[in-house]
Amino acid sequence: MDRSDLVRLRRARDRMDRHAHEPLDVPSLAAAAHMSTGHFARAFREAYGETPHAYLMSRRIQRAKELLRHTDLSVTEVCLAVGCTSLGSFSASFTRLVGQTPSAYRAGSSEAVAGVPGYFVAQRTRPRRVPRSVRNREAAGRPHA
Repeated sequence: MDRSDLVRLRRARDRMDRHAHEPLDVPSLAAAAHMSTGHFARAFREAYGETPHAYLMSRRIQRAKELLRHTDLSVTEVCLAVGCTSLGSFSASFTRLVGQTPSAYRAGSSEAVAGVPGYFVAQRTRPRRVPRSVRNREAAGRPHA
């Protein structure tokens, strides 16, 4: 991958960071990066270790966690505020990435981060995707390699 591809990928990632609450899709991000959709998706995954969609969802879930901790918005309102259009998909993604439902997260998270600076909370609570191979080994009862 050449330097110009990396610059365009960084701009696309920055756009996802700034506008995660807006409707974004891989074809529009690829077009903005002046790449084909396939090349953009492959290059993004190579550069950042996850697909553009996975990265965008992790940013949205991170923002949702913040809203659940610090506001009285309903889960549906949080879903819409972070740019998701389907409450079911949002809840499923949230549960997969965080390990608990949005409602359960709200109920148990507020006292866990009381008094901790926001920067550290954001750093420690960013959802991390566990690779499928690791999930499969864990499900089979085998330890990490």
